[in-house]
Amino acid sequence: MSEGTERVRVGREAELPEGSQTEVTVGGQSVVVVRYEGEFYALRNNCTHKDFPLLGGEVSDGRITCTKHGAKFELATGKAKALPAVKPVRIYRTVREAGEVFVEAL
Repeated sequence: MSEGTERVRVGREAELPEGSQTEVTVGGQSVVVVRYEGEFYALRNNCTHKDFPLLGGEVSDGRITCTKHGAKFELATGKAKALPAVKPVRIYRTVREAGEVFVEAL
């Protein structure tokens, strides 16, 4: 971890099952951490279309769907993949260390 990087603990890897969604605060922003196909992804917890939370959205095909208007975002890149959203959502780095999961932001 470099100087100036904020690191927030999400939880123990064993306590975050496949398909789980966990909300944490990083740099004053709500972030949703999703476990999908064994990997952890962290995205800012708001749709870029109307600022609606992504937490609780359906996750499939490597994407999370906003429950409000159906916008989809790639978990790995944050890219918008379905209208009405056109702007990407910010992503954060996830780190696994000694059985723990963390989110990092510069």
